[in-house]
Amino acid sequence: MSEARHYPATARDWWQAARPHTWANAFSPVIAGTGAAAFSGGHHWGRALLAFIVAWALIVGVNYANDYSDGVRGTDEDRTGPARLTGGRLADPAHVKRAAFAAFGVAGAAGIALSLWSAWWLIVFGALCILAAWFYTGGKNPYGYRGLGEVAVFVFFGLVAVLGTEFTQSGRVTWVGLALAVAVGAISASVNLANNIRDIPSDAETGKITLAVTLGDARARQLFTTLSTAPFVVSVLLIPAFWPAVIGALASPLVFPGIRRMNQGATGKDLIPVIGSNGKAMLAWSVLTAGALFVGGLA
Repeated sequence: MSEARHYPATARDWWQAARPHTWANAFSPVIAGTGAAAFSGGHHWGRALLAFIVAWALIVGVNYANDYSDGVRGTDEDRTGPARLTGGRLADPAHVKRAAFAAFGVAGAAGIALSLWSAWWLIVFGALCILAAWFYTGGKNPYGYRGLGEVAVFVFFGLVAVLGTEFTQSGRVTWVGLALAVAVGAISASVNLANNIRDIPSDAETGKITLAVTLGDARARQLFTTLSTAPFVVSVLLIPAFWPAVIGALASPLVFPGIRRMNQGATGKDLIPVIGSNGKAMLAWSVLTAGALFVGGLA
């Protein structure tokens, strides 16, 4: 009888595999959506908390699911960036998969509670979010391998997350909420795109056809700049609704170093700081903009 294989993953490895540097993608849309709800006089802290739990659990689930699915496919064998549990043979793939499903379970439970507290039919959207999270890299034909990763991030961590947060609290969707959803979705997609630009060589070699692979290095970098600056364009567009909301533009210096690095042709590990800086910019923009909208809601 063969001995059970030993997997050396530590608690720190599991923590890093949850990729906390990506959690801004989950928190920012909830902050922005709550700000939009407050602007129309309908924010609700209890529902906001549930939305935070849903978004956080979803992104943790996505990260573990990607670790598992990419690892078993062998697309993480030669990868730049944080170590992977599955691809790095640090943990039993079955355990990584269970961790993903456990996170999805938390998201599902919180989502059901939030839906029953606001509108029961939102359970359908919650189920779609979980399916989208799994099939990004999971299943026989993952859409993340077909250049649709950034589109999914824009839709689910932008439009759905921001507008869903606004609707569950205020019972309606406004043009201000839509503007915030586009802004958060765009810069959130830029974080995903930066990650995929970094991995163009290994992804192309293993047949993972991301949007960055499809566009090519130069055009992908141009798209990154456009997506990164979208929130600050929205800050200007919000002036007619409530001019103090332009304060979100104060977060713009956080994206400049990343854009400069992209334009200078940085590759591999040199692109890792870009992912973090855009995440910080997204979070800062959401906090500043939501704060202004809270004040506007009190006026």
